[in-house]
Amino acid sequence: MCVPIMDSMLENLSKSEFISICVRDPRLQKDDLWHKHADYEICLDTNSMCFRKKTSCVRRRYSEFVWLRHCLEQNALIIELPKLPPWNPFFSLKNTEQVSQRMKGLKEFLENVLHTPLLLSDSRLHLFLQSDLRITKIERCAVGKTRYTVAEAIQSSNRHYVGRVLEKGSFDSDCESSSSSGLGRSVDTLTRCSPVPIFGPY
Repeated sequence: MCVPIMDSMLENLSKSEFISICVRDPRLQKDDLWHKHADYEICLDTNSMCFRKKTSCVRRRYSEFVWLRHCLEQNALIIELPKLPPWNPFFSLKNTEQVSQRMKGLKEFLENVLHTPLLLSDSRLHLFLQSDLRITKIERCAVGKTRYTVAEAIQSSNRHYVGRVLEKGSFDSDCESSSSSGLGRSVDTLTRCSPVPIFGPY
């Protein structure tokens, strides 16, 4: 008698969950006197139990997306991962069409990743989306080689910046929600119920 009720409760919970992701605000960052790169603001808003932090904003560059896809590919060999927008050696922030297409492609990549439950067990994905850590530190944190845990890195990142974004009320106007399906695993509970290994302590 209890099984149908429990199944119904889980189904309703899944339907009520949402994950909203957007890629926006491209900026040119100066590496040194001769080198520059473009990065983008990645904003996430969710009520899903998969995420410890329900609202976050970080900045990531294209090469970091390439790194993330490679990591996810290693962790989920049986899954065909979504494609990233192609690398363009002539990419320029002054070309609005190029910028728009790249941001659209990056957003679609993240949406597809976030709707693949198996990929949500990878701590590097959570650190990529919700921490200020650079790639080298993400790799070390994910395997427990930093003085802080994954959860601590996520909780301590960018608090004041996110507050400013929310005060402006700009998140909802730029982002579209996308319903999650069966993503009922949190950063805290991944170690208990994930069918695949976790990379590092949460």
